[in-house]
Amino acid sequence: MREFLKRKNIEISAKRYGVDALGAMAQGLFCSLLIGTILNTIGTQLSLPVFNEVGGYATAIAGPAMAVAIGYALQCPPLVLFSLIAVGNAANALGGAGGPLAVLVIAVIAAECGKAVSKETRIDILVTPLVTICVGVLLSKFCAPAIGKAASSLGQLIMWATDLQPFLMGILVSVLVGMALTLPISSAAICAALALRGLAGGAAVAGCCAQMVGFAVLSFRENRWGGLLSQGLGTSMLQMGNIVNNPRIWIPATLASAITGPIATCVFKLQMNDPASGVASGMGTCGLVGPIGVYSGWVSDVANGLKEAITAFDWLGMGLICFILPAMLAWAIGLVCRRLGWIGENDLKLD
Repeated sequence: MREFLKRKNIEISAKRYGVDALGAMAQGLFCSLLIGTILNTIGTQLSLPVFNEVGGYATAIAGPAMAVAIGYALQCPPLVLFSLIAVGNAANALGGAGGPLAVLVIAVIAAECGKAVSKETRIDILVTPLVTICVGVLLSKFCAPAIGKAASSLGQLIMWATDLQPFLMGILVSVLVGMALTLPISSAAICAALALRGLAGGAAVAGCCAQMVGFAVLSFRENRWGGLLSQGLGTSMLQMGNIVNNPRIWIPATLASAITGPIATCVFKLQMNDPASGVASGMGTCGLVGPIGVYSGWVSDVANGLKEAITAFDWLGMGLICFILPAMLAWAIGLVCRRLGWIGENDLKLD
C-alpha cells in the first residue's frame, strides 16, 4: 500500500491537506468570489453594468475554482483536475454557507480517489472522470450539507460570542486570525469556511492588517521600500523563516493585533459584511482586499437598508484599524523589543 500511494503521489499528511490544499483553495476563492465581489462593487458605485455582469460570472464559479485549485495543489493528473469542476460545483452548492469547507473536504477525497485509479485501466479516459465525479458528487449529496452546517454553526457561534463579549472576543479573534495569516496556512480560507462576518469579521480584519502592516513597518530599516510593499500589500508570511529563527520578532505585530481587535469591535464597531462570505476577513491589506471588503459591506448594508449612509466616522475607523494604528503600535513595541535585545540586527531581513 505504501508503494502504491507513493507511485500515485498520494501523500496523507497535515501539510498536504492543511497547508497546500487549504492555501490553494483560498487562491481559487480569491480568483472567483472575491474578485467578482470587487467588480460588482465597482460596477454599482460607478454605474457601470458591465462590471456587475463580469463580476456575476466570476462569483458564479467559486465552487469549481476552489476545487480545481485544490486539485492543482494535490498535483492531480489532467483528467482528475478537470473532473473536479463538477465536484466543486456540487459541494459548494449543497454546502450552503459553509460551502468552502465542504469543497475542501470533498475535493480532497475525490481527487485522491481519482488519482488512485488514474491510468490503471485501458479506458482511463472514462474510468478516471467517472470515479472522480461520482465520488465527489455523491459525497456532496450526502455529506456537504452536514459539513456546511457544522462550519456555519461554528462561525455563528464565534460571531454570537463576539457580539456578546466584543472586548475579549475582539482580542481572541484578532490575534488568532492574524497569526494564521502569517503562518503557512490560509486565514482567508478559514474565514471563508466559517463565513466569518459582522463584528467577528471586523476583528479578523484588524488582526490581519496588524500583522501585515506591523511587519512591513517593523522591518523597514532592514528591508526598506521593497519590504514595505511586499509585506504591507503582499503577505507577512514572508517573515515565517525569520520567526522560526527568532520567535520574539512576532511580539510587536501580535500585540498590535491584540490592541486593534477590541478597538475595532468596541469603539468603531467595524464589521465585515461583504457579500463574499467572509473571505475578505482573512486577507488583511493583501491587495487592499480587507479594506475593500469592509467598504463593500458598507455599500451592501446601505443598499439593503441596514445602514443609513457611510459616515466620516466609518472612514476614520477603517483608516486607524487597517493602517495607522498597526504601523504606530508595531513600530513602538518593536523599538522596545530592540532596546531589550529581543530583536537583533537583521533579524527581520528578507532574503
